[in-house]
Amino acid sequence: MKCGFVSLVGRPNVGKSTLLNSILGMKLAITSNVSGTTRNVIQGIYNDSSAQIIFVDTPGIHKPIHKLGTLMNKKAYNTTDGVDVILFLVDVTKEFGKGDRFVLDKIKDKGVPIFLLLNKIDKIKNKEVLLENIQKLKDVYDFFEIIPISATKKDNLDELIKCIKKYLSETDAIYSIDELTNVSTRFIMAELVREKILELTREEIPHLVTCYVENYEEDEKCVHIQVLVVVDRENVKKIIIGKGGSLLKEVGIRARHDMEKFLGKKVFLETYVKTLKNWRDQEKYLLELGLQEED
Repeated sequence: MKCGFVSLVGRPNVGKSTLLNSILGMKLAITSNVSGTTRNVIQGIYNDSSAQIIFVDTPGIHKPIHKLGTLMNKKAYNTTDGVDVILFLVDVTKEFGKGDRFVLDKIKDKGVPIFLLLNKIDKIKNKEVLLENIQKLKDVYDFFEIIPISATKKDNLDELIKCIKKYLSETDAIYSIDELTNVSTRFIMAELVREKILELTREEIPHLVTCYVENYEEDEKCVHIQVLVVVDRENVKKIIIGKGGSLLKEVGIRARHDMEKFLGKKVFLETYVKTLKNWRDQEKYLLELGLQEED
Protein backbone atom coordinates (compact mmCIF):
# COMPACT_ATOMS: atom_id res chain seq x y z
CA MET A 1 0.00 0.00 0.00
CA LYS A 2 1.04 3.64 -0.49
CA CYS A 3 1.60 5.68 2.68
CA GLY A 4 3.02 9.10 3.52
CA PHE A 5 2.70 12.56 5.00
CA VAL A 6 1.29 15.54 3.10
CA SER A 7 1.54 19.10 4.43
CA LEU A 8 -1.05 21.79 3.61
CA VAL A 9 0.47 25.27 3.51
CA GLY A 10 -0.55 28.72 2.33
CA ARG A 11 -1.54 32.19 3.48
CA PRO A 12 -4.31 32.55 6.08
CA ASN A 13 -7.85 31.95 4.83
CA VAL A 14 -7.00 30.16 1.58
CA GLY A 15 -9.01 27.08 2.58
CA LYS A 16 -6.53 24.61 4.11
CA SER A 17 -8.80 23.49 6.95
CA THR A 18 -11.83 23.33 4.65
CA LEU A 19 -9.85 21.11 2.29
CA LEU A 20 -8.82 18.80 5.14
CA ASN A 21 -12.43 18.48 6.30
CA SER A 22 -13.67 17.80 2.77
CA ILE A 23 -11.09 15.09 2.11
CA LEU A 24 -11.88 13.34 5.41
CA GLY A 25 -15.64 13.81 5.07
CA MET A 26 -15.91 15.16 8.60
CA LYS A 27 -15.39 18.39 10.52
CA LEU A 28 -12.00 17.96 12.12
CA ALA A 29 -10.43 21.41 11.78
CA ILE A 30 -12.42 24.55 12.54
CA THR A 31 -12.97 27.12 9.82
CA SER A 32 -14.10 30.73 9.61
CA ASN A 33 -13.78 33.74 7.31
CA VAL A 34 -11.42 35.32 9.83
CA SER A 35 -7.75 35.01 8.83
CA GLY A 36 -5.56 32.96 11.14
CA THR A 37 -8.29 30.74 12.58
CA THR A 38 -6.04 27.66 12.65
CA ARG A 39 -3.43 27.89 15.43
CA ASN A 40 -2.37 24.30 15.92
CA VAL A 41 -0.92 21.57 13.75
CA ILE A 42 -3.66 19.02 13.13
CA GLN A 43 -3.20 15.68 11.39
CA GLY A 44 -6.10 14.13 9.53
CA ILE A 45 -5.73 10.50 8.43
CA TYR A 46 -7.20 9.47 5.09
CA ASN A 47 -7.59 5.77 4.30
CA ASP A 48 -8.77 3.88 1.25
CA SER A 49 -8.09 0.40 -0.14
CA SER A 50 -4.72 1.37 -1.65
CA ALA A 51 -3.31 4.16 0.53
CA GLN A 52 -3.04 5.89 3.86
CA ILE A 53 -2.35 9.63 3.61
CA ILE A 54 -1.63 11.67 6.72
CA PHE A 55 -2.61 15.26 5.94
CA VAL A 56 -1.02 17.91 8.15
CA ASP A 57 -3.07 21.11 8.44
CA THR A 58 -1.06 24.16 9.46
CA PRO A 59 -1.64 27.74 10.60
CA GLY A 60 -1.59 30.22 7.72
CA ILE A 61 1.86 31.68 7.09
CA HIS A 62 1.82 35.47 7.40
CA LYS A 63 3.84 38.48 8.52
CA PRO A 64 3.49 38.26 12.31
CA ILE A 65 2.51 41.27 14.40
CA HIS A 66 2.65 39.60 17.82
CA LYS A 67 4.20 36.61 19.63
CA LEU A 68 1.28 34.31 18.79
CA GLY A 69 1.74 35.02 15.07
CA THR A 70 5.45 34.20 15.29
CA LEU A 71 4.66 30.92 17.05
CA MET A 72 2.02 30.00 14.44
CA ASN A 73 4.50 30.64 11.61
CA LYS A 74 7.13 28.48 13.33
CA LYS A 75 4.64 25.61 13.65
CA ALA A 76 3.77 25.92 9.96
CA TYR A 77 7.43 25.89 8.86
CA ASN A 78 8.22 22.85 11.00
CA THR A 79 5.42 20.75 9.50
CA THR A 80 7.00 20.91 6.06
CA ASP A 81 10.10 19.05 7.26
CA GLY A 82 10.15 15.34 6.55
CA VAL A 83 6.89 15.18 4.59
CA ASP A 84 6.47 13.41 1.25
CA VAL A 85 4.43 16.09 -0.55
CA ILE A 86 3.61 19.76 0.10
CA LEU A 87 0.25 21.12 -1.04
CA PHE A 88 0.60 24.88 -1.59
CA LEU A 89 -2.87 26.42 -1.59
CA VAL A 90 -3.69 29.79 -3.14
CA ASP A 91 -6.99 31.62 -3.49
CA VAL A 92 -7.59 31.68 -7.24
CA THR A 93 -10.03 34.61 -6.90
CA LYS A 94 -7.12 36.85 -5.85
CA GLU A 95 -3.87 37.88 -7.49
CA PHE A 96 -0.79 35.79 -6.67
CA GLY A 97 0.81 38.43 -4.45
CA LYS A 98 3.63 39.09 -2.01
CA GLY A 99 2.08 36.91 0.69
CA ASP A 100 1.93 33.91 -1.65
CA ARG A 101 5.50 34.50 -2.82
CA PHE A 102 6.62 34.72 0.83
CA VAL A 103 5.12 31.28 1.52
CA LEU A 104 6.63 29.79 -1.65
CA ASP A 105 10.09 31.09 -0.71
CA LYS A 106 9.79 29.30 2.63
CA ILE A 107 8.95 25.90 1.13
CA LYS A 108 10.60 25.74 -2.29
CA ASP A 109 13.93 24.36 -1.01
CA LYS A 110 12.46 21.54 1.09
CA GLY A 111 13.44 18.96 -1.49
CA VAL A 112 10.00 17.36 -1.87
CA PRO A 113 7.32 17.59 -4.58
CA ILE A 114 5.23 20.75 -4.32
CA PHE A 115 1.71 20.84 -5.76
CA LEU A 116 0.06 24.16 -6.49
CA LEU A 117 -3.64 23.96 -5.59
CA LEU A 118 -5.78 26.72 -7.06
CA ASN A 119 -8.64 26.77 -4.57
CA LYS A 120 -12.12 28.33 -4.84
CA ILE A 121 -12.57 27.63 -8.56
CA ASP A 122 -16.33 27.49 -7.93
CA LYS A 123 -16.19 31.28 -7.64
CA ILE A 124 -14.64 31.69 -11.10
CA LYS A 125 -17.44 31.82 -13.68
CA ASN A 126 -15.23 32.43 -16.70
CA LYS A 127 -13.09 29.32 -17.23
CA GLU A 128 -10.83 31.19 -19.65
CA VAL A 129 -9.74 33.37 -16.73
CA LEU A 130 -8.87 30.22 -14.78
CA LEU A 131 -6.80 28.87 -17.68
CA GLU A 132 -4.97 32.20 -17.96
CA ASN A 133 -4.15 32.07 -14.23
CA ILE A 134 -2.78 28.54 -14.57
CA GLN A 135 -0.59 29.63 -17.49
CA LYS A 136 0.80 32.59 -15.51
CA LEU A 137 1.55 30.50 -12.42
CA LYS A 138 3.46 27.90 -14.45
CA ASP A 139 6.21 30.52 -14.77
CA VAL A 140 6.34 31.28 -11.01
CA TYR A 141 7.90 27.93 -10.03
CA ASP A 142 8.36 24.47 -11.47
CA PHE A 143 5.49 22.83 -9.56
CA PHE A 144 5.20 19.04 -9.82
CA GLU A 145 1.43 19.38 -10.27
CA ILE A 146 -0.99 22.29 -10.72
CA ILE A 147 -4.53 21.28 -9.73
CA PRO A 148 -7.59 23.56 -9.70
CA ILE A 149 -9.94 22.58 -6.83
CA SER A 150 -12.89 23.72 -4.81
CA ALA A 151 -12.52 22.61 -1.19
CA THR A 152 -16.10 23.59 -0.35
CA LYS A 153 -17.69 21.89 -3.40
CA LYS A 154 -15.19 18.98 -3.37
CA ASP A 155 -14.35 19.61 -7.03
CA ASN A 156 -11.28 17.66 -8.29
CA LEU A 157 -10.49 16.15 -4.87
CA ASP A 158 -10.53 12.63 -6.31
CA GLU A 159 -7.97 13.76 -8.88
CA LEU A 160 -5.88 15.32 -6.09
CA ILE A 161 -5.82 12.06 -4.11
CA LYS A 162 -4.86 10.13 -7.25
CA CYS A 163 -1.96 12.53 -7.95
CA ILE A 164 -0.70 12.40 -4.35
CA LYS A 165 -0.54 8.59 -4.45
CA LYS A 166 1.92 8.74 -7.36
CA TYR A 167 4.49 10.41 -5.11
CA LEU A 168 4.13 8.16 -2.05
CA SER A 169 6.24 5.10 -1.26
CA GLU A 170 5.05 1.53 -0.99
CA THR A 171 5.05 0.80 2.75
CA ASP A 172 2.88 -0.39 5.61
CA ALA A 173 0.25 1.91 7.09
CA ILE A 174 1.47 4.00 10.02
CA TYR A 175 -1.87 4.29 11.82
CA SER A 176 -4.69 1.83 12.34
CA ILE A 177 -7.78 2.29 10.19
CA ASP A 178 -9.74 3.43 13.28
CA GLU A 179 -7.48 6.42 13.95
CA LEU A 180 -8.66 9.70 12.43
CA THR A 181 -6.39 12.35 13.91
CA ASN A 182 -3.55 13.17 16.30
CA VAL A 183 -5.65 15.53 18.45
CA SER A 184 -8.01 14.56 21.28
CA THR A 185 -11.79 14.76 21.27
CA ARG A 186 -11.54 17.33 24.08
CA PHE A 187 -9.38 19.52 21.85
CA ILE A 188 -11.89 19.31 18.99
CA MET A 189 -14.79 20.22 21.32
CA ALA A 190 -12.94 23.28 22.62
CA GLU A 191 -12.08 24.36 19.08
CA LEU A 192 -15.74 24.13 18.03
CA VAL A 193 -16.60 26.69 20.71
CA ARG A 194 -13.78 28.97 19.54
CA GLU A 195 -15.02 28.66 15.96
CA LYS A 196 -18.50 29.85 16.93
CA ILE A 197 -17.06 32.80 18.85
CA LEU A 198 -15.13 33.85 15.74
CA GLU A 199 -18.23 33.37 13.56
CA LEU A 200 -20.41 35.58 15.75
CA THR A 201 -17.92 38.32 16.59
CA ARG A 202 -15.75 38.59 13.45
CA GLU A 203 -13.04 41.22 13.84
CA GLU A 204 -14.31 42.39 17.24
CA ILE A 205 -12.50 39.55 18.97
CA PRO A 206 -8.71 39.13 18.80
CA HIS A 207 -7.25 35.69 18.17
CA LEU A 208 -5.84 35.53 21.69
CA VAL A 209 -9.19 34.06 22.76
CA THR A 210 -8.57 30.44 23.75
CA CYS A 211 -10.95 27.65 24.75
CA TYR A 212 -10.34 24.64 26.98
CA VAL A 213 -12.53 21.70 27.98
CA GLU A 214 -12.53 21.87 31.76
CA ASN A 215 -14.79 18.86 32.27
CA TYR A 216 -15.86 16.01 29.97
CA GLU A 217 -18.15 13.22 31.19
CA GLU A 218 -19.66 10.64 28.85
CA ASP A 219 -22.13 7.81 29.27
CA GLU A 220 -24.01 5.63 26.78
CA LYS A 221 -26.64 8.26 25.92
CA CYS A 222 -25.07 11.70 26.34
CA VAL A 223 -21.97 13.79 26.98
CA HIS A 224 -21.62 16.60 29.53
CA ILE A 225 -19.01 19.16 28.45
CA GLN A 226 -17.83 22.27 30.30
CA VAL A 227 -15.77 24.72 28.25
CA LEU A 228 -13.67 27.55 29.65
CA VAL A 229 -13.18 30.57 27.37
CA VAL A 230 -10.05 32.53 28.30
CA VAL A 231 -9.65 36.18 27.25
CA ASP A 232 -7.10 38.85 28.13
CA ARG A 233 -9.40 41.88 28.58
CA GLU A 234 -12.67 42.62 30.36
CA ASN A 235 -14.16 44.39 27.33
CA VAL A 236 -13.56 41.25 25.25
CA LYS A 237 -15.30 39.18 27.93
CA LYS A 238 -18.34 41.49 27.76
CA ILE A 239 -18.52 41.17 23.96
CA ILE A 240 -18.41 37.36 24.09
CA ILE A 241 -21.07 37.16 26.79
CA GLY A 242 -23.31 39.69 25.02
CA LYS A 243 -26.33 41.53 26.36
CA GLY A 244 -27.97 39.37 28.99
CA GLY A 245 -25.71 36.47 27.97
CA SER A 246 -27.30 36.34 24.49
CA LEU A 247 -24.14 35.92 22.42
CA LEU A 248 -22.61 33.24 24.64
CA LYS A 249 -25.94 31.40 24.53
CA GLU A 250 -25.89 31.44 20.72
CA VAL A 251 -22.26 30.23 20.76
CA GLY A 252 -23.39 27.30 22.88
CA ILE A 253 -26.34 26.44 20.63
CA ARG A 254 -24.18 26.40 17.48
CA ALA A 255 -21.28 24.55 19.10
CA ARG A 256 -23.57 21.94 20.64
CA HIS A 257 -25.07 21.20 17.22
CA ASP A 258 -21.64 20.42 15.75
CA MET A 259 -20.59 18.49 18.85
CA GLU A 260 -23.63 16.23 18.62
CA LYS A 261 -22.96 15.65 14.94
CA PHE A 262 -19.34 14.74 15.67
CA LEU A 263 -20.00 12.56 18.74
CA GLY A 264 -23.29 11.01 17.63
CA LYS A 265 -24.79 11.66 21.06
CA LYS A 266 -26.82 14.28 22.89
CA VAL A 267 -24.56 16.96 24.37
CA PHE A 268 -25.14 19.10 27.45
CA LEU A 269 -22.79 22.05 27.06
CA GLU A 270 -21.83 24.69 29.61
CA THR A 271 -19.56 27.59 28.68
CA TYR A 272 -18.14 30.39 30.79
CA VAL A 273 -15.63 33.18 30.25
CA LYS A 274 -12.68 34.16 32.44
CA THR A 275 -10.29 37.12 32.07
CA LEU A 276 -6.59 36.41 32.58
CA LYS A 277 -4.56 39.45 31.57
CA ASN A 278 -1.31 37.86 30.45
CA TRP A 279 0.12 34.53 29.32
CA ARG A 280 1.79 33.91 32.68
CA ASP A 281 -1.53 34.23 34.53
CA GLN A 282 -3.17 31.94 31.97
CA GLU A 283 -0.49 29.27 32.31
CA LYS A 284 -0.65 29.37 36.12
CA TYR A 285 -4.45 29.08 36.15
CA LEU A 286 -4.48 26.24 33.60
CA LEU A 287 -1.85 24.33 35.55
CA GLU A 288 -4.02 24.60 38.65
CA LEU A 289 -6.96 23.18 36.68
CA GLY A 290 -4.81 20.41 35.25
CA LEU A 291 -5.49 21.61 31.69
CA GLN A 292 -1.85 22.28 30.88
CA GLU A 293 1.37 20.43 31.74
CA GLU A 294 4.45 22.14 33.09
CA ASP A 295 7.41 22.48 30.72
